Amino acid sequence: MGWTTFLALGPSVQGIGDGSVLNGGKVAQLSAYLDAEAAGSRNKVRATLDGAAIPVVAQGSRLRIALPRLLPEGKHTLVVKGASSLPLVSYRETVNFTVDSTAPELKVADPEIKSTAKSVTIIGKTSTDAKVTADGKEVSVDKSGAFKITVPKGTPVVNVTAADRAGNTTTKDVNARGRRPMIRAAHITAIGWGNDALRTHVMALVRSGKLNAVQLDVKDEDGEVGYASEVPLARQIGAAKGYYDARKAIAEIHKAGAQVIGRIVAFRDPKLATAAWKSGKRNQVVQTPDGQAYAGGGHYGKLAFTNFADPTVRKYNQDLAVEASKLGFDDILYDYVRRPDGPLSKMRFPGIGSATPEQSIVSFVADTRTAMRPHAKFLGVSVFGIAATRPTEIAQDIGGLAKVSDYIAPMVYPSHWGPGEYGVANPDTAPYAIVQRSLADFARLTKGTQVEVVPWLQDFSMGSTYGPKQVAEQIKAAAANKMNSFILWNAGARYQGAALQQIAAH
Repeated sequence: MGWTTFLALGPSVQGIGDGSVLNGGKVAQLSAYLDAEAAGSRNKVRATLDGAAIPVVAQGSRLRIALPRLLPEGKHTLVVKGASSLPLVSYRETVNFTVDSTAPELKVADPEIKSTAKSVTIIGKTSTDAKVTADGKEVSVDKSGAFKITVPKGTPVVNVTAADRAGNTTTKDVNARGRRPMIRAAHITAIGWGNDALRTHVMALVRSGKLNAVQLDVKDEDGEVGYASEVPLARQIGAAKGYYDARKAIAEIHKAGAQVIGRIVAFRDPKLATAAWKSGKRNQVVQTPDGQAYAGGGHYGKLAFTNFADPTVRKYNQDLAVEASKLGFDDILYDYVRRPDGPLSKMRFPGIGSATPEQSIVSFVADTRTAMRPHAKFLGVSVFGIAATRPTEIAQDIGGLAKVSDYIAPMVYPSHWGPGEYGVANPDTAPYAIVQRSLADFARLTKGTQVEVVPWLQDFSMGSTYGPKQVAEQIKAAAANKMNSFILWNAGARYQGAALQQIAAH
């Protein structure tokens, strides 16, 4: 009678289980092992993956099965054979696993908001093997992958994530509040609010029903915070000025039936730039290639622009946005949320990594939206008029910004356009034509989104004289693009009420 080889239960493969479903990232980090003592002689251990031999390497008390770091999607079979320490006894273990690197389907539309006083239902569909969470809480999904999410009224954004068995995820931010309701506002500085004549003038336009919002500066072009901010960095660098009492100002505007837009001049901030440079924190400042402070395009001066890629600079502006939201501002409107003017070859942004300036700016606004989410306030972004057609000139990608904000506020002042722009020979003397044509591009870029376009309009004279007629022409041009919201700019807060019509009651 001949010898017979017996199959025995061998050492189990560790690190991967039979029936596992792995994504590409998990495969790249996958380590499969055998206990060396239980496995017997390493020279007799053989491993194959899908029929092809793969190495088995001694590693201390274990034998490592050297699986490839890259595997195609689909089913795979790992087979391990060896000889036991017992005579004439061998073993064999088979591990079947699947690689799935495809993110799950996630279809979810911005809901139609019929009433801002009611809860909102978001409807979506995902892959049948996926789990869905909304702001981290699991949502029930039926057999077809359909789901419903009900969120409280006023919820600005809901983060919906679908995750499949392999750990692949698809995430979408859903606007659960709808478009920003119509606003007609006028700008006033922090110091201007403290001036009785200027404050009274702006508030008279509110009380007469011609404006329904006031844009009051939180942080201005000098880097000064208008109220006595408690943000530590603002106090540390002497930026918190206390020109006005924020709660008192907001209460006065609210009592008059209007809302308050808090403007934060983000990256033009000589206060922070100077303090950072002097204290050796130079990465907080936009630099030249040789490490000097960039001169801000030649007309802002050195130490004018902070570095939007720097974590401290980003957090400072976001902290102010959150603080202002808590104080009662209805909107946060970023201004100078851009890089300085001038060729990119002449400036450096320490810490930006592989991102483009446009991507870094968008991610900053997205981070602000996340930070502000608990406070249910609107977030707007002021942009140059040229950003619609030349986004890289100042790092303002309208399509990207539209995904992370409630409204885009293009500065389409006729006096700021060069001769011939949009086919208008002299834009400053043709307010209707230049505003209508330039805003048409913003309408095109935001079409199909929930983002409102709220243009900044010119109520000041810079080349030619601007009276009520010129201001009214711009308002009509915005309306021609179905934009009924606007913010008027006059640095001295002296506005032409004759250009404004009373806001119809709804």
